[in-house]
Formats: sequence, C-alpha cells, structure tokens
Amino acid sequence: MAHSTDQKQYPPPPMGAPPPMLGVPIQGLPPQAQPQASLQWTTGLCGCTEDVGNCFMTFCCPCVTFGKIAEIVDRGSSSCGASGAMYALIGVLTGCQCIYSCTYRSKMRALYGLPETPCPDFLLHCCCEACALCQEYRELKNRGFDMDIGWHANMERQQGQQMMMTQPPAMQPGMHRST
Repeated sequence: MAHSTDQKQYPPPPMGAPPPMLGVPIQGLPPQAQPQASLQWTTGLCGCTEDVGNCFMTFCCPCVTFGKIAEIVDRGSSSCGASGAMYALIGVLTGCQCIYSCTYRSKMRALYGLPETPCPDFLLHCCCEACALCQEYRELKNRGFDMDIGWHANMERQQGQQMMMTQPPAMQPGMHRST
C-alpha cells in the first residue's frame, strides 16, 4: 500500500556542504570578535550621554576605561589591569598617555574597518582623550561585548551561545505502560 505525505520534498544538499543547523534559535547576537567592515562608528565622538556611567568613569579614572578597551582589542593577550596600569604609569611619568592610547584606537579601526575620523588618531587622543576613550568603549559595547567581564569571559559566553544554537531541542520522554 502506497503511503502519501503532504510534506514538501527538498533536494539533497550539494556535495561538501555543511550539514543543516538544528536546534532552537537564540535571540541576540554574540560579540563580534571577527573583523567586520562597518565603515562607520556606531556612535559619535561626543556621544557621552549615551553611556553616562562610562563617561563619568572615564573622566575620573581613564586608566580603567582604557584597560577594558585594550583587553578586548588585544583579544585577551593583555589584561585590563596591566594595560590600565601601563596607561596610568605613562600618564604619571610623562603626561603623554595619548601616545599609548591612540595605538589602540588604530588597532580597533583596523579590526572593524572604521574610518579615521574626525581627525588622525594621535591628534584625536591628544586633544580629546576622554571623548575618544568613551567612543571606543561604546563601539565595543555596541558590537556585543560586555565590557565588564573582559575578553576571555566574553569568548566563553559566545561559545556557550553557539553551543545552545547547535544543540537539538530536548525531547520529552514518550508514553510508557506501567505494569
């Protein structure tokens, strides 16, 4: 006896194609650790009102904001504490911590394809250090990074989200007869 189905039949995937993803879709995107070309900053240089808490922290203790940025931009190869301490030490000894911090803005622009606007990185950090740090912090935050947990914890969180996306949904046990 022939059995008919109402389901649409799809052709098999091409040779070498990855298997289809199964599981429950997850809302929200993981942090963007891979280079991406966005061509524009997600916030303006003077957008400090978009994150007043960070603006206040950067005004009072820019080494903390810089340390958080450096850890993410360096992909965990330097810690927030070490980078922040180096920034503070350079500032105390020379007053020219902008020389150090502008290199991280350049690295970040290269990672995400951001333009060197409104002026060269060095000049921007020399004239508007706090605004530049706040903009860089907001940019990373807008790209999905939790700036308070650092690079490694962000990567663990991202891997956990990816695993949840690829795991099949849990199945309820079937009915069984009791004796």
